[in-house]
Amino acid sequence: MSASPSTRLTLGAGQRLKQPREFARLKVQGRRLARGSVLMNWAELPATGRSRLGIVAAKRIGGSVVRSRAKRLLRQAFRLHQHDLRVPSEIVLVARDSIAGKSFADVERDFLAALRSAGLLKPGGAVTAITP
Repeated sequence: MSASPSTRLTLGAGQRLKQPREFARLKVQGRRLARGSVLMNWAELPATGRSRLGIVAAKRIGGSVVRSRAKRLLRQAFRLHQHDLRVPSEIVLVARDSIAGKSFADVERDFLAALRSAGLLKPGGAVTAITP
Protein backbone atom coordinates (compact mmCIF):
# COMPACT_ATOMS: atom_id res chain seq x y z
CA MET A 1 0.00 0.00 0.00
CA SER A 2 1.46 3.33 -0.98
CA ALA A 3 -0.71 5.54 1.24
CA SER A 4 1.18 7.40 3.93
CA PRO A 5 0.37 6.72 7.60
CA SER A 6 -1.56 10.01 7.82
CA THR A 7 -3.75 9.18 4.79
CA ARG A 8 -7.26 8.18 5.77
CA LEU A 9 -8.35 4.89 4.32
CA THR A 10 -12.07 5.38 4.81
CA LEU A 11 -14.99 4.97 2.48
CA GLY A 12 -17.65 7.35 3.73
CA ALA A 13 -21.21 7.77 2.55
CA GLY A 14 -20.18 10.63 0.24
CA GLN A 15 -17.84 8.31 -1.65
CA ARG A 16 -20.50 5.73 -2.51
CA LEU A 17 -22.63 5.60 -5.61
CA LYS A 18 -26.16 4.77 -4.46
CA GLN A 19 -28.72 5.97 -6.98
CA PRO A 20 -29.73 3.68 -9.86
CA ARG A 21 -29.29 6.59 -12.27
CA GLU A 22 -25.60 6.90 -11.25
CA PHE A 23 -25.00 3.22 -12.03
CA ALA A 24 -26.91 3.53 -15.32
CA ARG A 25 -24.99 6.67 -16.34
CA LEU A 26 -21.63 4.94 -15.85
CA LYS A 27 -22.84 1.87 -17.73
CA VAL A 28 -23.87 4.00 -20.72
CA GLN A 29 -21.30 6.83 -20.70
CA GLY A 30 -18.37 5.25 -18.86
CA ARG A 31 -15.70 2.87 -20.03
CA ARG A 32 -15.81 -0.86 -19.28
CA LEU A 33 -13.42 -3.77 -18.87
CA ALA A 34 -13.24 -7.15 -17.14
CA ARG A 35 -10.30 -8.71 -15.34
CA GLY A 36 -10.64 -11.98 -13.45
CA SER A 37 -13.52 -11.83 -10.99
CA VAL A 38 -14.17 -8.11 -11.49
CA LEU A 39 -15.99 -6.18 -14.19
CA MET A 40 -15.35 -2.44 -13.94
CA ASN A 41 -17.25 0.55 -15.36
CA TRP A 42 -15.58 3.89 -14.75
CA ALA A 43 -15.41 7.53 -15.68
CA GLU A 44 -12.69 9.98 -14.73
CA LEU A 45 -13.66 13.07 -12.73
CA PRO A 46 -12.11 16.56 -12.64
CA ALA A 47 -8.94 16.72 -10.54
CA THR A 48 -10.82 18.56 -7.81
CA GLY A 49 -13.35 15.73 -7.44
CA ARG A 50 -13.31 12.80 -5.06
CA SER A 51 -13.35 9.15 -6.12
CA ARG A 52 -16.66 7.36 -5.69
CA LEU A 53 -17.50 3.65 -5.71
CA GLY A 54 -20.54 1.52 -6.42
CA ILE A 55 -20.69 -2.27 -6.17
CA VAL A 56 -23.04 -4.76 -7.82
CA ALA A 57 -23.34 -8.44 -6.91
CA ALA A 58 -26.07 -10.31 -8.82
CA LYS A 59 -28.07 -13.14 -7.29
CA ARG A 60 -26.54 -15.65 -9.70
CA ILE A 61 -23.26 -15.39 -7.73
CA GLY A 62 -24.85 -17.11 -4.76
CA GLY A 63 -26.90 -16.54 -1.66
CA SER A 64 -26.89 -13.38 0.41
CA VAL A 65 -23.84 -14.48 2.42
CA VAL A 66 -21.77 -15.00 -0.74
CA ARG A 67 -22.95 -11.72 -2.29
CA SER A 68 -22.25 -9.76 0.89
CA ARG A 69 -18.76 -11.23 1.16
CA ALA A 70 -18.04 -10.37 -2.48
CA LYS A 71 -19.13 -6.77 -1.90
CA ARG A 72 -17.03 -6.52 1.28
CA LEU A 73 -13.93 -7.79 -0.54
CA LEU A 74 -14.37 -5.34 -3.41
CA ARG A 75 -15.05 -2.44 -1.05
CA GLN A 76 -11.92 -3.25 0.97
CA ALA A 77 -9.75 -3.46 -2.15
CA PHE A 78 -10.98 -0.02 -3.26
CA ARG A 79 -10.60 1.43 0.23
CA LEU A 80 -6.96 0.34 0.46
CA HIS A 81 -6.01 1.59 -3.01
CA GLN A 82 -8.18 4.68 -3.48
CA HIS A 83 -5.17 6.96 -3.00
CA ASP A 84 -3.23 5.10 -5.72
CA LEU A 85 -5.61 6.38 -8.41
CA ARG A 86 -4.02 8.70 -10.98
CA VAL A 87 -7.16 10.87 -11.14
CA PRO A 88 -10.39 10.88 -9.11
CA SER A 89 -12.87 8.52 -10.73
CA GLU A 90 -16.36 7.15 -10.39
CA ILE A 91 -16.10 3.37 -10.44
CA VAL A 92 -18.73 0.65 -10.47
CA LEU A 93 -17.38 -2.81 -9.68
CA VAL A 94 -19.50 -5.76 -10.74
CA ALA A 95 -18.69 -9.04 -9.02
CA ARG A 96 -18.48 -11.87 -11.56
CA ASP A 97 -19.50 -15.45 -10.80
CA SER A 98 -15.87 -16.49 -10.29
CA ILE A 99 -15.54 -14.30 -7.17
CA ALA A 100 -17.33 -16.89 -5.01
CA GLY A 101 -14.76 -18.61 -2.81
CA LYS A 102 -11.84 -16.37 -3.76
CA SER A 103 -9.51 -14.99 -1.12
CA PHE A 104 -9.03 -11.27 -0.53
CA ALA A 105 -5.57 -11.44 -2.13
CA ASP A 106 -7.08 -12.89 -5.33
CA VAL A 107 -9.84 -10.27 -5.48
CA GLU A 108 -7.35 -7.48 -4.77
CA ARG A 109 -5.06 -8.77 -7.54
CA ASP A 110 -7.98 -8.74 -10.01
CA PHE A 111 -8.99 -5.23 -8.90
CA LEU A 112 -5.45 -3.88 -9.33
CA ALA A 113 -5.16 -5.59 -12.73
CA ALA A 114 -8.36 -3.83 -13.81
CA LEU A 115 -7.06 -0.46 -12.59
CA ARG A 116 -3.74 -1.00 -14.40
CA SER A 117 -5.47 -1.96 -17.64
CA ALA A 118 -7.71 1.10 -17.38
CA GLY A 119 -4.68 3.36 -16.82
CA LEU A 120 -6.12 4.59 -13.53
CA LEU A 121 -3.11 3.80 -11.30
CA LYS A 122 -0.41 6.35 -10.57
CA PRO A 123 2.97 5.48 -12.05
CA GLY A 124 4.60 3.11 -9.56
CA GLY A 125 1.41 2.98 -7.47
CA ALA A 126 0.23 -0.29 -5.90
CA VAL A 127 2.95 -2.42 -7.43
CA THR A 128 1.94 -5.53 -5.53
CA ALA A 129 -1.14 -6.65 -3.76
CA ILE A 130 -1.11 -6.85 0.02
CA THR A 131 -1.00 -10.40 1.28
CA PRO A 132 -2.15 -11.33 4.77
